[in-house]
Amino acid sequence: MQVKNITPEELQQRLKNGEDVTLLDVREDHEFRAGHIEGSFHIPLGQVLQRYRELNPDKEAVVICRSGNRSRLACEWLSEKGFDVLNLEGGLIRWNKTQQ
Repeated sequence: MQVKNITPEELQQRLKNGEDVTLLDVREDHEFRAGHIEGSFHIPLGQVLQRYRELNPDKEAVVICRSGNRSRLACEWLSEKGFDVLNLEGGLIRWNKTQQ
């Protein structure tokens, strides 16, 4: 399945423009507590299939993890459930580099 991506720079611009997107962080609890993009909703990857109903299916979601691999898997699952999702390319590693 082809997953759509968004670069950190594109996401940063969309947030700056005030666009209403869900930021879904699928990292583990300890990773999320250590730092995340402000406003992120947290569902660890292992819980996504049980908790996806907590997300608004009418709202685009950007899925975030550390490097982009777990979020890609979550995007595949959520796409199959009918969600409009984008994978953050390079995850928080790349996002943090754009914030310096």
